[in-house]
Parts: sequence; C-alpha cells; structure tokens
Amino acid sequence: MKTIIIYHSYSGNTRSVAENVHAAFGGDLVEVKLTRDYSRLTAYTLGCYRAMKGMCDPIEPETVDVAAADVIVIGTPVWAGRATPAINAAVAALEGCRGKTAVIFATCGKDGGETLPIIKNALASKGVTVRSEFVFDRHAITDRDRISAMISAIQAAGSIP
Repeated sequence: MKTIIIYHSYSGNTRSVAENVHAAFGGDLVEVKLTRDYSRLTAYTLGCYRAMKGMCDPIEPETVDVAAADVIVIGTPVWAGRATPAINAAVAALEGCRGKTAVIFATCGKDGGETLPIIKNALASKGVTVRSEFVFDRHAITDRDRISAMISAIQAAGSIP
C-alpha cells in the first residue's frame, strides 16, 4: 500500500503526527509551506480570519499529485475552529484524487471545531472518500495508543477496495 501524507504545520505538532505516520508506512511526505509566512501576530489575526472564511493561501508545492497513492493522509493545525489556509489550498490543489480514500487529522489545543467536517466535504467534492478522522489535542499528540489507532485506520483504508 502506497501512502501520501500531506500536512501543514505551524508549531510542529502536526509535523510530529505526520512523521509518525510516515515512519510506519513510508510513502511520500509532503509538507505544504506558505510562499509567504505569517508572523506570530498575523497567524493569530489574519491567518485565523482567513481560516474562518475557508480561504486559501499561496503554497509550495502549487499542486499535489496523488495518483500513485492508495491512501491519502491529510493533517492540519486548527485555526479558529477550521483548517489552515495552507491546507485549504492543498486540498484544492490535489490532482489525480478521484476514487481515492483518505484519512484526515487535526491537531489543536482543545478541540477540532469544524475542521474535519469541512475538509471531508472538500475532499468529497473532489471524489475522495474519507474513511477515518482523528483529532489530536495537546495531550493526544504524544499518545502512542492514539497514534497507533490512526495507523491502524490508515492500514484498513488501504485494504478497502
């Protein structure tokens, strides 16, 4: 089973979860980066506003081809109860995704808000079926059992025709 793990990380928490998944499966690890970073102040003002509005920011890579993957894993921090503008852009930039399965996750301080349902709907509009969703609050990010549960869900998603 070939996986592609696509993530954006502001503080490193989402990166940590993505790297754990990558260690379990290998595959492609794609960190979505903003072409122009937010400062600490603008991340919590402009960035959160743009996240609440479901807006996209310019990213590198500009497109993400997932045609060769069996399972797509997408991870995002939660900003104002939503995915970051970088992940909004990454989902919009997916190519070769129709008919694929996905597992999505969010990292946050307390709860995921509307993040995962919004990503799930955006993926559905591109023909992707989300098989599992995970929220990692500040305590769950290092919870080996929680990480293992997501790894098992990814493995199961890869075996579903």
